Amino acid sequence: MKIDAKGLICPEPIMLLHRAIHEASSGDVIELTATDPAAERDVEKFCEYLNHELVSKKISDGLLEFKVRKIS
Repeated sequence: MKIDAKGLICPEPIMLLHRAIHEASSGDVIELTATDPAAERDVEKFCEYLNHELVSKKISDGLLEFKVRKIS
């Protein structure tokens, strides 16, 4: 599943990620692309608090790309 949250500001990217995780099956990977710098902190905390795996994080020219694996 891919989420395009470019141009959206906090809390919208994390809300879209939360909804995607809720709809995903265990082990699925959600790809989130965002431009809001707050998304970096938000996605990391989201994974930490809800015990999902941050598979990768790439930041380049103001574009943030995350891959999050749903655990359980």
